[in-house]
Amino acid sequence: MPAPLAAICKAAQSHGANIVGADLRDPAWDQIAITNAAGVTVCAIDRNEVDDGTLGEAEIEEFQSEIAASLPASAAAWLKSYLDSVGTVYAIQGLSGTEEEGGWEILASIKEALLSSVGGILQADNEGFSNEEGYHILWQFSNDVTGEWWMAVLKDGHWQKFKMDLGSQVHRAAFKAGEIPAGVERR
Repeated sequence: MPAPLAAICKAAQSHGANIVGADLRDPAWDQIAITNAAGVTVCAIDRNEVDDGTLGEAEIEEFQSEIAASLPASAAAWLKSYLDSVGTVYAIQGLSGTEEEGGWEILASIKEALLSSVGGILQADNEGFSNEEGYHILWQFSNDVTGEWWMAVLKDGHWQKFKMDLGSQVHRAAFKAGEIPAGVERR
């Protein structure tokens, strides 16, 4: 069952934004766009079922290929298993409206509405994947990334959550080894 458009619409409208490109009464939507109050498109969302020969299947296969050599290995193994069970991929593409006032907030609300409606994990190009709680679990950042980020490593079947300095080579090495860097803030 697709994510209900009513939940996405409510999230959009809380920011004065609107859904375009779909009949809000149609539960089987495949593609929508979100525009801000000025009519500028903030994002587009494609809903792709994962069945034989579909774009959704191709997306999952691409993800599987990308993560094969990613670190930490425990997260890559968990993610491979998780991806095998995915039935639908919701691809959100941020567009020019994200750079308008309130655009990133609209996008965040839409993403949260989707996750609240159907659950799942997140993937962001040049960053990596999250777990179901939203913590980053796989290193796919560029070498020049900096800043603090909430991460998680899998230990004894449980996600251990912490905030790391993405620019720290010591923190990177620990994370990639599936370890929590020494002295970091934990949740």
